Amino acid sequence: MLGLINRNKEVLNNLIMGDEAHFHLTGLVNKHNCRYWSDRHPRELVQKPLHSSKVTVWCAVAAFAIIGPYFFEDERRNACTVTSERYANMLQDFFIPRLQGLPVNKITYFQQDGATSHTAKIAMNILRPLLPGHLISIAWPAISPDLSVCDFYLWGYLKSVVYCVPSPRTTHELQLRIQEETSRIPVDVLRRAMSSVHDRLAECEKRNGGHLEDVIFRVE
Repeated sequence: MLGLINRNKEVLNNLIMGDEAHFHLTGLVNKHNCRYWSDRHPRELVQKPLHSSKVTVWCAVAAFAIIGPYFFEDERRNACTVTSERYANMLQDFFIPRLQGLPVNKITYFQQDGATSHTAKIAMNILRPLLPGHLISIAWPAISPDLSVCDFYLWGYLKSVVYCVPSPRTTHELQLRIQEETSRIPVDVLRRAMSSVHDRLAECEKRNGGHLEDVIFRVE
């Protein structure tokens, strides 16, 4: 990624990074979307309701816009598992139509993580022709640093504001709050967040993949 960016500085202005996260109605933060470096495996106990109501939301972030949110739901409007078929449907019905009118060009890249639903044949057959040679699927290692803008900025920011008083009482209210707060993020913040991608990559390389716990990256 650093080599790609260093060869063409415009890549950061034309990089779209997508991912999904869970937002629980109880306000519980899903640590799967908050990665930390540690000398030891983080063994942490979190008390939570057995079947906490939640929404599963997908967004893509670029320096010029946020594409989303998109909510993965079943026929009963309940949050559902992101399968390869559902992910492919999202790409066809939501992601691709919303690319229309955005400054997508020949050097635009799309980065997603290496989840099975993302890299399944049905999804890759949609993405490869869309951005030939410009698709990046990264299988992040366990306990890895936050190098995706969704992980190090978007999800943390949204979870800090959507649960403010009065807290949402239903998943529908939670969805509306997520949509509202996402739409309020200004473009200049997105530009700074995307520029931080390079800083994080460079620092990670500088430390040979070492810890970044004493480094503060400011976005807002």
